[in-house]
Amino acid sequence: MPFPIWCTTCKPQPMIIGQGVRFNAEKKKVGNYYSTPIYSFRMKHTACGGWIEIRTDPKNTAYVVVEGARKRDTGDDVVREGDVVIESAEEKEKRQSNAFAVLEGKVEEKRQVFSDKTRIEDLWVEKEKAWDDPYERSRKLRKVFREERKVREKDEERAEGLKDKMSLGMELLAESEEDRRRAGFVGFGVGDGEMAVVKAKSKPLFAAAGPKRREGLQLELANNTRAAVDPFLDKGKSVATVAPLIKRKTATALVDYESD
Repeated sequence: MPFPIWCTTCKPQPMIIGQGVRFNAEKKKVGNYYSTPIYSFRMKHTACGGWIEIRTDPKNTAYVVVEGARKRDTGDDVVREGDVVIESAEEKEKRQSNAFAVLEGKVEEKRQVFSDKTRIEDLWVEKEKAWDDPYERSRKLRKVFREERKVREKDEERAEGLKDKMSLGMELLAESEEDRRRAGFVGFGVGDGEMAVVKAKSKPLFAAAGPKRREGLQLELANNTRAAVDPFLDKGKSVATVAPLIKRKTATALVDYESD
């Protein structure tokens, strides 16, 4: 759809069809404007079943709704101040043949020329005020440029220092208010940082196994024994009560004596 339209077939109220909505249309040639063909696009609105037909308008380089809908008025077709209206050959011939139309056109052209001339004079006066003293104006511009350049150089130096410190191989963007606000939400803890590092270094890497940890290891070993997984053993016994098997050394004699 080249522009938004109102479907007049929809009841009880017309339904709007937005610009860019796609339809499967029947395209056919219905005429010519000089050597330029005029095409017709006929499509069906699935919401109500009505047919909509749109044709090309080579004369005005536009599209025209012929059947089943009307173009939505967005105000784009209204001629505003400063717009240049291009007349067709027929309109020019009609104006030349009508004395009143010629007079009216001249009056309108004079009014437009006077309005444009007033606007140009106002702009020229403002320009003269701004550049009455070129040296002073140039001095102010150069001062602002120097201040901005110093700020940019300072930011670039800070960014380069941060890149060298963090070994970053990427370009860093300038700070923004959103970055400062988000950084304020991050908490890095309280206290002396050096003391925290010393305590962390003096603390053993693996904590010693206490009584509770030892009992847990024994229970885990018991659960992993054959008594825990053998289906032919007594089901009534609790696995947790099975003590780990401890192999003890037995004393053996070096010489075997036969007794009488």
